[in-house]
Amino acid sequence: MRTLLPRSLYGRLLVTALLATLAALAFAAFAIGTVLDRFVMHGLDQRLDAQIAVLAQAIRPDGSVERGRLVLAAPYDDPHGGWGWRIDAQGKTIASPAPPDLDAMHPPPGPRFDPPALAERRDAHVRALDWRDRHGPRHARSLTLATPGGPVRITASAPRAIVDRPLRAAMVPLLGSLLLLGGALAVATLVQLRIGLRPLAKMRESLAAIRSGAATALPDTQPTELAPLAHEINALLAENAAALANARGHVANLAHGLKTPLATLALALPPHDPDGALRAQVARIDRAVRHHLGRARAATPGGAMRVATSLAPVLADLADALARIHADRPVTAAVTIDPALTVAVDRQDLDELLGNLLDNGWRWAAGRIAVTAARTAEGRFVRLSVEDDGAGIPPEARAAALAAGQRLDERGDGHGFGLSIASELAMLYGGTLTLESASLGGLAAIVTLPTAPSANV
Repeated sequence: MRTLLPRSLYGRLLVTALLATLAALAFAAFAIGTVLDRFVMHGLDQRLDAQIAVLAQAIRPDGSVERGRLVLAAPYDDPHGGWGWRIDAQGKTIASPAPPDLDAMHPPPGPRFDPPALAERRDAHVRALDWRDRHGPRHARSLTLATPGGPVRITASAPRAIVDRPLRAAMVPLLGSLLLLGGALAVATLVQLRIGLRPLAKMRESLAAIRSGAATALPDTQPTELAPLAHEINALLAENAAALANARGHVANLAHGLKTPLATLALALPPHDPDGALRAQVARIDRAVRHHLGRARAATPGGAMRVATSLAPVLADLADALARIHADRPVTAAVTIDPALTVAVDRQDLDELLGNLLDNGWRWAAGRIAVTAARTAEGRFVRLSVEDDGAGIPPEARAAALAAGQRLDERGDGHGFGLSIASELAMLYGGTLTLESASLGGLAAIVTLPTAPSANV
């Protein structure tokens, strides 16, 4: 179902906040205006009621008017000012120069304000009246007294401008202040939304870091409202990682278990396979095994480009382990590497790749191994070199040493499957493995692997 609200949370909160602010400001303007109007009108009514009280003093108990007690004072003496009064008693009318028009009068809406001094008289009835004449809008107060001689009506009027002018004068700065307040509230709303929704943006950045391999879970320091969501996402990531790792382990174990027997079978077939048919089938099986092994590795949580493994710890562990394994050989390994270097390779695969290269160097080095690593010029790859001072491999035999299912040590005096396995692993992650002559005099195995963001994100 379509809605007029924006699709984004930011937009929805902003629209609703602005509408609520506008409604509140409109209500405030109306309420304040109404209160001011009633306040100013109440002051005018009190002034008119005071005039009515003065005129009522001239009414005798029998309902007749004692004219000597009537005083025509300002502003009621001005025929053009809009102020006036009149007394209607016993069929006669006594009025000021600008008397109110009783025929045009009508009660205004709203409650009636009766003057306390007159309301105490049980025979008094006060009404508020409004009308328009040649003086413009006018407002009046009318008191009806019950006397033995008949009802006596006293009316005092004033121009409505007495109320409207101060009200307009007060409303202009009031509306200006409300507009400034509205602007300040709008800015405060924007700031509040940016601060309030910032944790969502940080969560999105954390998810992007997980996807890129720079992190493995969302941070625990989440706002109270987002903490349950972050916990569920982390639990889901952990479950998926465990399930994928389990499936990958089964497939990888099966592939690794078949890989070496297939390579051995391929080497033993030529004397029994004159037409090469069996060798072709073995090669087909080998391709299928390597294909599913690659799919198993690619199924790691986050994928090949979403893992980040630091090189320095891996090389340190491998160098320590191989030094113990080959303790009978007087080989010294010098590892020069930036501790901040990371590659987008699974730790298990990186152990196998570098382990094969280091093991190969340890087997054939005369006494020295040098391991160096650095980013390439464009920064997208890490170039790692494992050099030894051994006999090396002739240039014409290097391609065969990297070929799948090929080995150069069939008589036990050369390189085995380690280089081809390392080459396959490097290509699986988008890297390369090349063999060159080392500056130490032996073989230099140079592998390039894609870089990964730092895990400390």
